[in-house]
Amino acid sequence: MDLLNLSKLSSDEILSGSFGIEWESLRAKGDGELSLTPHPEVFGDKLTNPLVTTDFSESQIEIITPTFDTIDEAFDTFSLISDIVNSSLKEDEYLWFQSIPCILPYWDKIPIAKYSEDGESSQKYREDLAKKYGVKKQMISGVHFNFSFSEDLLKKVQAIYGNDLDFKEFKNNVYLRVARNYLRYCWLIIYLTGCSIGSHKTFSNDCIHLMDAQDDYGSYYSTKGPSFRNASCGYKNLIELYPSYNSIDEFTRDIEGFIDDGDLSQAKELYTQIRLKPKNPKDLLNSLKNDGIEYIEVRTLDINPFYKCGLVKHDMKFLHLFLIYMLIKDESDYADWQKEAKINEENVAEKAYVESMRLLKDGEEVTLKEWASDIINEMYGMCEVFGISESHTLDLMLNRVSNPDLTYGKRLLKLIQENGYINTHSILSKNNQKTSINNLHNIDADKQEELKKYSNVVLVGK
Repeated sequence: MDLLNLSKLSSDEILSGSFGIEWESLRAKGDGELSLTPHPEVFGDKLTNPLVTTDFSESQIEIITPTFDTIDEAFDTFSLISDIVNSSLKEDEYLWFQSIPCILPYWDKIPIAKYSEDGESSQKYREDLAKKYGVKKQMISGVHFNFSFSEDLLKKVQAIYGNDLDFKEFKNNVYLRVARNYLRYCWLIIYLTGCSIGSHKTFSNDCIHLMDAQDDYGSYYSTKGPSFRNASCGYKNLIELYPSYNSIDEFTRDIEGFIDDGDLSQAKELYTQIRLKPKNPKDLLNSLKNDGIEYIEVRTLDINPFYKCGLVKHDMKFLHLFLIYMLIKDESDYADWQKEAKINEENVAEKAYVESMRLLKDGEEVTLKEWASDIINEMYGMCEVFGISESHTLDLMLNRVSNPDLTYGKRLLKLIQENGYINTHSILSKNNQKTSINNLHNIDADKQEELKKYSNVVLVGK
C-alpha cells in the first residue's frame, strides 16, 4: 500500500486497534522441578474462568486478557492479572519465567489437562497431540499477541483506495497481506525478543543437540542463538506445511487438504508464527469462509524472564508498529518465499549471534545487521509520515541490532554462564513473584477497584 496515500490518516487513526495478550507458563517448585499438582482450585474451573485456564498440562497456566483499545490498557491489565496469579500460588510454587521447560519428570508423569464432560473433546485433543509430538514438547510456553485494526481505520483505508470489494473481502485482504509479510520478516522479532537459549537435560534431545555449551548442573545452553523455542527443535508440525495466503478460499482449501491427508487432525493444529483468527474459533475454517478474519494472533514471543509478567511494554509497542509496517511494506514476488522465510526463522533462532550467519532475501545472501537496520530505518520513516512518536522504541530496537550484547538472549547467556540454566531461572522467577506480591501490597488507591474487579474473576475458587 502506498504510504503517501495513507499519510492522509492521523497518528491516532493508524494506531487504532484492538489488543489482547495470552501467556502460558509452567508452575515450578522451589528446586526448579515441575509442579505436578492439579490446576490450583483458587482459579476455579478451567473451562469457565475467562482469564485463567490451562494450556496442554495441568501444570501449565494460561492467562488470557480481554481485548482493549490501547496497548497501555492491555499491558497494564495483563500485568495486574499476572501479579494476582503469581501471588496466589501455594507456598514454594511459582511461575516459570522461561519458554523452555524447567526440570521435567519422566514423560508419563507429566499431567495432561483434565476436563469435565463438557471438555472431553479438549482433553482428547491434548492426548492425541501428546502421542503425535511427545509430551515434553507440549510444555514449551510463550506469549501470544492478539491484534486487529479498528473497523473505522479499515473503512478509511478502503475509501482512500476506492476499492470496489465488499468490506469483508477487503478486510481479509488486509490481514492476509499482513500475515504474508509477517511470515517473511518475523525473524527480526525472534532476534529482538528471543530469550530461550538453554535446556535442562530432562527436556528434548532435539534441542540439546543444537546447543554448544553445558553448565555444571545438568543443563545445556547455546552461545549462538536467541530462541530455541523458535528453532528447528521447537514445537512445530512434523512436516513443513505451506498453505496459500492469497485468499481465504485458498487458505481454507489447503488446510482441509492437510486434514484429509492426515497431516493435521484439525485446523488449529497448524503451528505458524501468525494465525488468522475467525469470529467462531470452534468452527475455524467455516467461520473464516463465512465471517472472514476477525483478528490475527502473533505467536513468536518468548517469555521474558527479566520482567514480572514475561513481556516488556516497549516490545509490545514495537510489535504493533511492526504490524502496521507489514501492511504498508511492498511485497516481494519471490516464488519460494515461505520456504525461505522458514529457513531465516530457524537460522536466526539458532545462529543469530554467529557473525558468518547469512539470511536469504529473495535468494540472495544478506547480513542480519544490514537487513534489520534497513527495516527499522524504514519504520522510522513510516512513523515520521504518520506523526507517530515512538522514536525511543525504535532506538531501543536499533541498538539491539547494532550491539547483540543488548539483546535478551545475550543478557541471559551471561547469567547462565555464571549460575547455570535452572539456578538462573529459579532466581529470576522467584524474584518476579516477589515483585508481584509487593506490587499488590503497594497498589495505588485509584487502582484498588480494578484490582478488586480482576481478583474477583481470577480467584473464583477462593
